[in-house]
Amino acid sequence: MPPTRRKSAQSSGHAQPTLSFHSKPTKVLKPTGSAPSNKKSSKVGSALIEAITEDAPTSEVALRQQIKTEAAKPKDEADLRAEKVTDAQIKKYWRKEEEVRKAPRVHQQDLTIHEKILRHFDLCSQFGPCIGIARAKRWKRANSLGLDPPIEVLAVLIREKEKAKGKEWLGQRAYLDELMGSRYIVD
Repeated sequence: MPPTRRKSAQSSGHAQPTLSFHSKPTKVLKPTGSAPSNKKSSKVGSALIEAITEDAPTSEVALRQQIKTEAAKPKDEADLRAEKVTDAQIKKYWRKEEEVRKAPRVHQQDLTIHEKILRHFDLCSQFGPCIGIARAKRWKRANSLGLDPPIEVLAVLIREKEKAKGKEWLGQRAYLDELMGSRYIVD
C-alpha cells in the first residue's frame, strides 16, 4: 500500500476552502401568507402573455410578409445582372457544382435544375442560416456581407417568381425550412 501524503502548513492556504452552510438556511420554506398584489400581477402577466401569443405572427406569415416586401422593392444592380444570366450559364454552373462532388446526388433525379440549385443554396451554410428567411433576402444579405453568393441562384429565383406570376409562389421558402416547420396531425 502506498504511503499516505502528509499535509504541510503552507499548502493548506492554497487548497480549496471547505463549503460551510452555517449561516444560511438549507431548508426550503413555503410562504405562509398570500399577497394580494401577486394575484394582480399574475392576472396582468397572463393577459399580457395571451395578447403576445395572439399578435405574434407565425414563421410562415412572417415569411409571406418578407416575400411581399421583397417583391415591392425596386430592382437593384444584382437583379439586373441576374436577369441577364442565360439558361446555358445556369446549366454550366450546375455542372460545375456536380463535378465538385465525389458521388452523384441521391433522390434528386426527378427534380428540375432550378430546384436542385435552390436546394443546394439552402444547404450552403457559408451564406447564413436558411430557416426563417426568404431565399431572395438571404441571397441579398449574403451579397451585402461580401460572401459572393452565386448570381445564378438569384437568376433562378427571379425566373421561378416570374413563372408563378398570377399565383402565390412559396418557393421563396427554403426546403429545409419547410421540413423543420412541418406539422403532422396524427389521427
